[in-house]
Amino acid sequence: MLLDGNMLAQQIRARLAGEVARLTEQVGRAPGLATVLIGDNPASHTYVRSKRRVSAELGVQSFHHELPADVAQAEVAHLLRRLNNDPAIHGILVQLPLPTHLDENALLDLIHYAKDADGLHPTNLGLLAMKGRQPNAIPCTPNGIMVMLAEAGVDLNGAQAVVVGRSNIVGTPMACS
Repeated sequence: MLLDGNMLAQQIRARLAGEVARLTEQVGRAPGLATVLIGDNPASHTYVRSKRRVSAELGVQSFHHELPADVAQAEVAHLLRRLNNDPAIHGILVQLPLPTHLDENALLDLIHYAKDADGLHPTNLGLLAMKGRQPNAIPCTPNGIMVMLAEAGVDLNGAQAVVVGRSNIVGTPMACS
């Protein structure tokens, strides 16, 4: 069985654009996504550009914050607290990896779990691990895999899977999905 992720992504984006348009009409403003990019990692810049482009295609307002690689922990923390309190922002995404001098866990913990676009806040990861609970967000790669399998009609009841790796971004959430 061949799974076409690009075709599925186009279908999902078309559906989401309609949902965003209806939501925007109902509440009088578009949902807002804040991206925080720290440093000069070329892959991170590519990912954030893509996220901002897709946000624009969907009608989601994009609030981009780019900080230098040598930014202080306190400055990033201040920005995240400000984004948490901004009513125009409904989701916050801190692009990983961060420069090594920054405490990734402490910064991700500062994002309010309801605005955690990546599903990496401990509350969201904890809810994902609990049966019958629904996190506010699920990390993108594991969620995308599960959506692709469901859309392809793959029955996972009773199936066994091996997950290699236990990162908070892919491995652990995949094992919980």
